[in-house]
Amino acid sequence: TASNITTTHPASFLLVGVPGLEHLHVWISIPFCFAYTLALLGNCTLFFIIQADAALHEPMYLFLAMLAAIDLVLSSTTLPKMLAIFWFRDREINFYACLVQMFFLHSFSIMESAVLLAMAFDRYVAICKPLHYTTVLTGSLITKIGMAAVTRAVTLMTPLPFLLRRFHYCRGPLIAHCYCEHMAVVRLACGDTRFNNIYGISVAVFIVVLDLLFVILSYIFILRAVLQLASQEARYKAFGTCVSHIGAILSTYTPVVISSVMHRVARQAAPHVHILLAIFYLLFPPMVNPIIYGVKTKQIRDHVLSLFQRKKV
Repeated sequence: TASNITTTHPASFLLVGVPGLEHLHVWISIPFCFAYTLALLGNCTLFFIIQADAALHEPMYLFLAMLAAIDLVLSSTTLPKMLAIFWFRDREINFYACLVQMFFLHSFSIMESAVLLAMAFDRYVAICKPLHYTTVLTGSLITKIGMAAVTRAVTLMTPLPFLLRRFHYCRGPLIAHCYCEHMAVVRLACGDTRFNNIYGISVAVFIVVLDLLFVILSYIFILRAVLQLASQEARYKAFGTCVSHIGAILSTYTPVVISSVMHRVARQAAPHVHILLAIFYLLFPPMVNPIIYGVKTKQIRDHVLSLFQRKKV
């Protein structure tokens, strides 16, 4: 009977790290550790500067604080365990810890995409509807946008742990990856995994295509509004407020596109190529985004410089 059917799973999985490059794990860890340190310092600095300075409690900076918090969680979900594999060969991860890591990893990736879309909307209102900026982007709307981003991510990712828990894992406990990625775990499962495959791909395509489509649409309206400005100086100034956001979009979506193209064009490439690209996708945006916003946003740059000046005094 159905009630007597039980599923079995290993008590823990073993993460390989970077397959084929196990002998270089210590060397590979150096740039990743450096990038993770930069991500922690940069995003913590951004988050606390925005939180501490009441002048920065504007919609654009509040969205930036959300992005910094998401990047902190996203990188911290995987990098500590990854470094433990590289340095101490601590490859074992509890089955449920693996599912939790996977849930956080994919959920916060979806949240990051939503916040980037919200920031595009912020720039659209600021440039195309400047007189309505304060009345449209109110504190309550920003809170609702943040809650919607969290709700969408949690709703889409909650089924995954339950779907994976029902499988029997007869292909061994060895995950050919540095962290618990959904499809890497599915490959170890026996039985019909078609629904998991279709669901995973559908969510990824839905999020990337839909969010990116609305971001592009926002910038079409922004570009049209900028080109209608009378002076060239006004055009540069208006579009200059979007440079940081465009940089964040490129830093987030470019690795996704490259990884997707590589999976289709270079299917015969060594496994470590795809693994390194996946790690790059995780680490690059959290490391680069604080630098982009710190350099390009005058208020944040001035605040950081003032902190250093106080230390010297």
